Amino acid sequence: MSITKDRLYEIIFEADTKSGKIFDISLLIVIILSILLVVLESVPSIERDYHDVLKLSEWLITGIFSLEYMLRIWIVQKPKAYIFSFYGIIDLLSVLPSYLGLVIVGTHGFMVIRALRLLRIFRILKLNRYIKEGAIIVRALRQSRIKISVFLFAVLTMVIIIGTIMYLIEGGENGFTSIPRGIYWAVVTLTTVGYGDISPTTSLGQFFASFVMIIGYAIIAVPTGIVTVELSKQNSKDASTQVCPNCLADNHTEDALYCNLCGKKLNQTQFLRKK
Repeated sequence: MSITKDRLYEIIFEADTKSGKIFDISLLIVIILSILLVVLESVPSIERDYHDVLKLSEWLITGIFSLEYMLRIWIVQKPKAYIFSFYGIIDLLSVLPSYLGLVIVGTHGFMVIRALRLLRIFRILKLNRYIKEGAIIVRALRQSRIKISVFLFAVLTMVIIIGTIMYLIEGGENGFTSIPRGIYWAVVTLTTVGYGDISPTTSLGQFFASFVMIIGYAIIAVPTGIVTVELSKQNSKDASTQVCPNCLADNHTEDALYCNLCGKKLNQTQFLRKK
């Protein structure tokens, strides 16, 4: 990469330098403003009175995001890897609805345009890139995905069994007209939501329901514990904001010189400054 690209990469993809922090904070402000505009635009009175201001602000923000998206493609060594990455798709979704709204015109396309406008709310997903703690939570969830998947499978099995038992106990005369209906009740009860639209009336059914409610409180603690353990592991790692310019991998240690995924040399300008 040229000197210009190196400098831009350090500003846009890193957050350890002063310029990188200023860039991240500025993008955070723009993202929050864009979300606020989408929310305000949905209010009929505000949209009617400030239509031109909202429209101008929206296109200004769209222009900023478009410039950021093109710069990221131009800076990285492998543009295709960025374009099809998670954040690359999110960046595209943040600007695409505004441009598609220009192409789809006419009264028949009004509902489609409104749906496209609502897609701009996906800009909130861009926040995660600029919040280090958010990245830690994402990594913790990723590391615990297998354990959580096994837990959800166990809960699904339990819900099916509980729903079937309650269907046999109560029957159709008490509202449990089918096994799916019983499973619905089991989900609502086990998650401690308790809508109350369907409930057992027999003594045996009420006793069984009480048992299910108690189990529900115990189940809530399981995924919380799994994620908490992974979070403690992530917090124990002294991670930096280094992003590999080759494969866009992150979660490197502060003193890492090479990417822990592809082995390419990292941009260590800010690390050398600290030394």
